[in-house]
Amino acid sequence: MEVVQTIADLRARIKAYRRKNDQSVGFVPTMGFLHEGHASLLQKARSQSGLVVLSIFVNPLQFGPGEDFERYPRNEEQDLAVAEAAGVDIVFMPSVDEMYPTPIRTTVSVSEVTTRLCGASRPGHFDGVATVVSKLFNMVQPDQAFFGLKDAQQVAVIEQMVQDLNIPVEIVPCPTLRENDGLAMSSRNVYLSAEERQQALVLSQSLQQAKAFIHSKLASSFTSQELEILVRDHIQTAPLAVIDYVEVLSYPTLEPFEHSHSITTLIIALAVKFGKTRLIDNLILQVRK
Repeated sequence: MEVVQTIADLRARIKAYRRKNDQSVGFVPTMGFLHEGHASLLQKARSQSGLVVLSIFVNPLQFGPGEDFERYPRNEEQDLAVAEAAGVDIVFMPSVDEMYPTPIRTTVSVSEVTTRLCGASRPGHFDGVATVVSKLFNMVQPDQAFFGLKDAQQVAVIEQMVQDLNIPVEIVPCPTLRENDGLAMSSRNVYLSAEERQQALVLSQSLQQAKAFIHSKLASSFTSQELEILVRDHIQTAPLAVIDYVEVLSYPTLEPFEHSHSITTLIIALAVKFGKTRLIDNLILQVRK
């Protein structure tokens, strides 16, 4: 496994690989503090790619005022151990100055799919995501890129960007990995106190209740409002939970979900704060509306 810090070194190594091999290049972009969820993405990339590239970069463009850029967890030694165990070939760990050597004047903005959910409560966040991912795609030029569906809106945004800009990369969405008690794996979970960690279980529990409700209603009808109320009511049984949003939308368009007689994919998405820690989770289901 090679660790590189500069764009020039990254490009040189990928170019050298492509000269000698006709196998695909798989790419997993991350902000580090890797856990088993990230490891699953790397393992998926390893199973499908000849060369696996991992990037670790805490991107300042996607943090708003008062958000946790400075306190975002970092552990380089742990990250490299996870990467090596997963069979990564190249780890790209650039500095902020390497990624943004001068004040950036060109950004990527994806409309519509960014107006709801995290896009509504974190203005500019997805401009930062789309910009850094487009830069990384240009640097790595992967055949496939692997993203976790815990942040399903991010996946939808990147898929829209790739489609609209004709970027020659296949986006591979991968399932959310969870702790044994159901909590979605996240680098931010380390911020939770023991009490907050226990109460955060209402997130996955509320989604499972919604799933059971949908299955009980498949022969009749249900509304997005019914699902949202069900999820909100259960989350609010946790005294420390402060709801940012709970929304039921069509996926991946993230447009309002309306009941009909066709088969569609819906997402129940939520963001909830426990203390200073904001957690997201979702459930994506194909249903006959």
